Amino acid sequence: MTYRHIRVRPLSSALGAVIGGVDLARPLEDEIFAEVRRAFLEHLVVFFRDQSLKPEQLVTFARRFGPIGIYPFAAPLKDHPEVIAVIKEPGQKTNFGGFWHSDTAYLERPSLGSVLYAKQAPPLGGDTLFANMYLAYEYLSAGMRQMLDGLTAVNSAAKNKSAVRGDHLASGSMTGKRSGAQDLTAEHPVVRTHPDTGRKALYVNRAHTLRFAGMTEQESAPILEYLFAHAVREEFTCRFLWEPGSLAFWDNRCTQHYPLNDYPGQRRVMHRVTVEGERPY
Repeated sequence: MTYRHIRVRPLSSALGAVIGGVDLARPLEDEIFAEVRRAFLEHLVVFFRDQSLKPEQLVTFARRFGPIGIYPFAAPLKDHPEVIAVIKEPGQKTNFGGFWHSDTAYLERPSLGSVLYAKQAPPLGGDTLFANMYLAYEYLSAGMRQMLDGLTAVNSAAKNKSAVRGDHLASGSMTGKRSGAQDLTAEHPVVRTHPDTGRKALYVNRAHTLRFAGMTEQESAPILEYLFAHAVREEFTCRFLWEPGSLAFWDNRCTQHYPLNDYPGQRRVMHRVTVEGERPY
């Protein structure tokens, strides 16, 4: 596809693109926003470099894609209730969300996506991996696709909570939030249809998916373990190097992501805004 108002450089053949020629500190004109949204739908996750953004400007950008959602487990910035600070201090051993995962699959309406902005990044390490769930579905055998198309999965906020967020929130400067959501569960199709593109995407993830509906965890485990590993095959992924002023916006409906924890002794500070999504179908 051609773009008239922005520059789009694919990051890998699977997904991801770096967008240039856009200053997100300014309100986007409709023509520019339309191209950014088109690149977002085409590449599943888009990245911007060299941005200088205040929290309210992050919110303004995110709101162009839909209502702002509230993440249930981390407290927001004091003066900006729609923004959370994702922080790893030099002495911490864990990182926030340190699994391959799709955000908030345990909600009835999981997020559409998240805007993540780097305030402070380590000089080496701290990259984020992203995986394309369209490809994960399309590269399954015809027999496996046929079986999965009729299944529903149970997703839980309690699965792996210590590894994904609990230990990290308890040991650093991020502030947790007692939201009563610790035991949230939701059932969603194992294969969801993207509301904008119409494409099918695999929708199970290691961090939150417990079992198939109507089956036990033990019965579900062999197929889920296969799907968890298959979904993040190298050829389905891209890798993004963070720098201060970098911003990522990923489509949570058709991607998974994994923040690497390979920067011991370094501080990392990110601001995140979540866009509310729809119930998967």
